[in-house]
Amino acid sequence: MENSDFKKLIDLPIFEVISYADKVRRAHFSGDLELCSIVNAKSGCCSEDCKFCAQSSHNFSEIEVYPLKTREELVDAAYIAKNNGAQRFGIVSSGNTLTAGEIETIKKSVNQITKDIGIEVCGSLGALSRVVLSELKSAGMTRYHHNIETSERFYPSIVSTHKFSQRVQTIKDAKLSGLEVCSGGIIGMGESFEDRIDMALLLKELNVDSVPINILVPIKGTGFEAIDPISCNDVIRTIAIFRIILEDKTIKIAAGRETMLNDFQALGFMAGANGMLIGGYLTVKGRSLDSDYRLVKEIKKLCQS
Repeated sequence: MENSDFKKLIDLPIFEVISYADKVRRAHFSGDLELCSIVNAKSGCCSEDCKFCAQSSHNFSEIEVYPLKTREELVDAAYIAKNNGAQRFGIVSSGNTLTAGEIETIKKSVNQITKDIGIEVCGSLGALSRVVLSELKSAGMTRYHHNIETSERFYPSIVSTHKFSQRVQTIKDAKLSGLEVCSGGIIGMGESFEDRIDMALLLKELNVDSVPINILVPIKGTGFEAIDPISCNDVIRTIAIFRIILEDKTIKIAAGRETMLNDFQALGFMAGANGMLIGGYLTVKGRSLDSDYRLVKEIKKLCQS
């Protein structure tokens, strides 16, 4: 499809879009899912003013605040993630960057996790330089996570303390450092379907490897605490459009899948998703692992039939 044709997907009947997306997914993937788990390695006191984030110091959410976890704590978290069935383990920190000492702790942690546990390690550590990203790659990190969050047009509506171009540059630097890139965003912040399509088209242009789709969970104390949630249909349509645009990229349903999709989670995977986060998120709890394992079995049956 031409870029101008993607907007036609907004108005097509939902099951036509799902069917199209499912065909695209089947052309590139089996019914297997990529399962990831993350650790909130450093929480709160972030200088950035992202309206959706409970960890921003500009917001007033009641969350646990703590400095960067120790190497031992991060290694233990990776061990738990591996035992829980995750193929990838993400180390996530609050803030737009890290100190040199914090980077050293993360590098040592990544090196030990890679050697002793044998799980793929990802980092979500802010706007790091190409030099530091290369050092993390040398330590054993294989993928860097840095969401663009939304379209460039809508971005000033959710963040004012840094530019959209900074996020794009970090993604390019991670790629140039030899790291795979995981980048997506959040839907349900008041953006239009055109914004979502523009976000997907840019991710395609940047040739990212994995795309997490988060569904806004309004958190008390944030700028979006009173926002009306988007419909289940809009979530499913968005996932399908992302699959159609991004074709052979991994698409993961992340935060918000439990609350916004409820009993329709499996439909999100029929609509093109082929990965998900397990074991909870940063400041929002997920479902039990048993519930997620049952969902994985259900999805595999549906997506392989």
